[in-house]
This record gives sequence, structure tokens and C-alpha cells, in this order.
Amino acid sequence: MVITSRAPVRVDFAGAWTDVNIFARGAGGAVVNATIDKYVHGRLEVFETPDTGIAPDEGIRVTYWCDLPSGSGLGTSAALNVCWLSLIQSQVNPDLKQKERIADLAYKLEEILGILGGKQDQYAAAVGGFSYLTFHEEVEVERLPIAPGMLAELEQRLVLCYTGKSRLSSNIHEEVWDAFRRGVPATVNALYDLRNCAVRMRTVIKKEDVEEFGELIGQSWRHQKALAESVTNEQIENLFDIASRAGARHGKACGAGGGGCLLFFAEPGRKASVSEALERAGVRVIPFRFEFEGLQVSMGDRQSEAGNPASAAGS
Repeated sequence: MVITSRAPVRVDFAGAWTDVNIFARGAGGAVVNATIDKYVHGRLEVFETPDTGIAPDEGIRVTYWCDLPSGSGLGTSAALNVCWLSLIQSQVNPDLKQKERIADLAYKLEEILGILGGKQDQYAAAVGGFSYLTFHEEVEVERLPIAPGMLAELEQRLVLCYTGKSRLSSNIHEEVWDAFRRGVPATVNALYDLRNCAVRMRTVIKKEDVEEFGELIGQSWRHQKALAESVTNEQIENLFDIASRAGARHGKACGAGGGGCLLFFAEPGRKASVSEALERAGVRVIPFRFEFEGLQVSMGDRQSEAGNPASAAGS
């Protein structure tokens, strides 16, 4: 028997950092994000050796591979945990609430391992699509319907690139949350401002206002940089300058920042020029489309399964 699973990664538009319990349990956090057609894939095979006259041996083989490098700032680690838990469960009820339970378990697993981070990645990977997530003691998921015209324009204007530098978000988290606990005004104010950007972006998506959507991406980046010096660096600032000269109107680092992926919002008709300028600067531009399925699990027999995880690992 073969069980296959895939969970998408996400791009975060506004509110990142406010999904961490240190802030969310007291102040309440909010995030707007969306999943894209890049995935963590998993495959679980249950097998037994041929009967040789003694009891056959049974075993389980689990394989994972990802469309993107780890440390990309797109939630690959959380997506892997969502994928792994779905395989262990062996079959996932397609009901949304069942997917949310998988997301919660994935976060609790990271918490047990002592990983300091938020909850947006796990829920995005599980439920898929555009989401407005609010965080207190529990997580509330609001699926955001997006008009076809706005969806098409966002895909025509957003540019995602990988800096080539994997970042350790735990190091940045420690710096930010140490400042928050000490009550550093710039850090505290930035967290509230980030949350407010997410609250506003929810409304902007419902209004189908693409231009303000882009402006909120830019505002989020300004507030994110105010959290701590390590959120940005010379390479990131240089890439922002290059993208801006080529036609990017706004942009932000994905996830915690410090490396990984950057997301740019280009002027109308300038996506290609922004992409080309970034590629000339030596970074990898990642073509993508939004996806709306979230976690997907399927079951079958080994003979009917096609595909080779080893070959897919390099995709």
C-alpha cells in the first residue's frame, strides 16, 4: 500500500510575527497569507518481503521531497510536519476542521521540540488558499474569497525570488522576542502595526483594491524592519534597490526575514523587467501561481503508483 501526501508552502502578505504566542496570547495576532503551487511531498509505503516459508517481514518506508530549498521563508518546515502527520494518520477527512487539527498538531510538535515560531505556516499548509488567520489561545481561520480579476492581476504583478541565503529564523526570533519582553518601543509598536496591516488587508481583498494591497505589502516591510536589525541586511537592501529601479513598487521579505525569499509587487506591465533584473543580480526567480486545495492525501497500491521521489527532489 502507498499513501502519498503533499502540502503547499505559503507567501505571507501582512501580519507575520503576530502569530507567535508570546504576542498573540496577550494582544491577539492577525495574518493574511496565501498558498502557492510549490509543495512538500511525502510518500509512505507499507510493504512485506516475499513469503519464503517463514513469517514475512513487514516494514514502512517514508520519503519526503520539496519543490523549494529549506530556509526559504515560505514555511517549508511546517509544511513538512503537516505532510508527515497526515501520512502517519494514513487518511485525512477532507473536512476543513480535520485539516485544522493536523495544523494544530504540527505546531504542537514544533513546540515540543523547542522551536520558537508562529502558527501561520501550519494552518496555511493545511487549509490552502487565501486566509485571514487570527491568533489568541486558539486559531480562527477565515477563508478569503478572491475575485478572479484580482487574482489574475496579483499573479501578473507579484515576483518571488530566492536570495540563495538560507536563514535561521530561530536566531531572529530570539532577538525580536527579547526586545519585546524588555518593552523596546520600536519592537512593540512594530508588532501592533504589523497586526493592523493584516486587519486592513482583509478588507482590501474584499474590496478588490490591488493597489492598496501592494501598499500594505510595503508598509508591512517597513514595520518588519523595525523589529530588529537582523531582519534585513546589505544583500536584501541591494536587491530591493535593483527591483525598484526595474519597476517594483513595493516588496517584503517572506517569513522572519534575514534571507530566504523576497516578494515584490511590480508596476503594471513591469513583472518581466523586475524578474530579469533580479536574475541578472544572481538570485533565483520562482514562477508561481496561487493554489486553493491545501493538504492533499491519497491512497493506492504500489503497482498503480507512478513517479519517483528521487527524481522529483531536484525539481
